[in-house]
Amino acid sequence: MSSNIPFQTIDWSNVSRTEHSGTTGIAYWQTIQFDGLRLRYVEYSENYLADHWCEKGHIVYCLKGEVVNELKDGTKSCLTEGMSYIVSDDLSSHRSISKNGVHLLIIDGDFLKLSA
Repeated sequence: MSSNIPFQTIDWSNVSRTEHSGTTGIAYWQTIQFDGLRLRYVEYSENYLADHWCEKGHIVYCLKGEVVNELKDGTKSCLTEGMSYIVSDDLSSHRSISKNGVHLLIIDGDFLKLSA
């Protein structure tokens, strides 16, 4: 399979939506998968708390709302509309918390793997 991605537009309203329960609340994912690259439009409901500590790398862009990113060491940061965070695979254990709901664009893939 080729890893080249030809020019294309994405109409997110035509991308199927899957539901993922958190410890509290629900995450709705719309996912586009390419070879070694995943794009997701993610919406967290009100009172969302992720049900796991994630160690995958991501580029996260906050489109609407607010999300708190908690690291396993207790450090917290807040993303609001127009803000981003980026981390490579295996460099943090993090989880998302959203009190009032949030819309995110999340990009991850092979390019975020740790180099030897």
